[in-house]
Amino acid sequence: MKQSLKQNIEQEELLRMWLNEEKEAHIYGWDFSHIKGKYEEERDLPWNYERIVRSYLKPEMKLLDIDTGGGEFLLSLSHPYHNLAATENYSPNVKLCKNKLLPLKIDFRKADAEKSLPFPDENFDIIINRHGNYRPDEIWRLLKYGGIFITEQVGAENDRELVELLLNDMPDLPFPDQYLKIAEEAFKGQGFSIIEGKEAFRPIKFWDVGALVWFARIIEWEFPDFNVKDCLENLYRAQELLRKNGVIEGTIHRFLLIAKK
Repeated sequence: MKQSLKQNIEQEELLRMWLNEEKEAHIYGWDFSHIKGKYEEERDLPWNYERIVRSYLKPEMKLLDIDTGGGEFLLSLSHPYHNLAATENYSPNVKLCKNKLLPLKIDFRKADAEKSLPFPDENFDIIINRHGNYRPDEIWRLLKYGGIFITEQVGAENDRELVELLLNDMPDLPFPDQYLKIAEEAFKGQGFSIIEGKEAFRPIKFWDVGALVWFARIIEWEFPDFNVKDCLENLYRAQELLRKNGVIEGTIHRFLLIAKK
């Protein structure tokens, strides 16, 4: 009886915390600092995106960052502002970029990366894109001859163990074409030469179920219809898994593609 009462009190407290994390699940830019220290991913990818971009970038080059988020990575490059351009389509991030990038005279435009982008032909030396959308034909149009496109993408099979853990019914892959081979073929078909392509599956770890709740609400396309109350029994099972193993672990899927016009 006492054990059952204790368990009920513990579950009620967990429910309260998880509902609070669900309520707090908002993001601007691509800022995961809310769960810093409670989860870990991308610590052991076999490439360094920033280092690769810097290895191609020279001060005189014009660079476009497609789906820039809040412009955090773009600004970290310390590239001359007059040679920078960026696009973003997610409304909260658009507002953030307007406040952050436009005062620096960076050429920021609100634009959907799945449509034509509002820049002239052959305008950029380098186009970069991290975890965003793109169209190979638009990349071709916008790049100067000899120009470079660099992207790191989230693959089709990303976080699937975590999705299975939390959801009552396993959904289909949200982006089933997100594989390196398919991306390479699309760029080759457009006329690009592939400089480098790499694909990796690596661990993602959580040390707090509340952090996993926040994560699942943020990455809603991977965890469709997830909410605490409907998935509560799954969350209790996740808590037991955490208690038993000290960690909840899944697998991320990433690929890197560097192409030259």
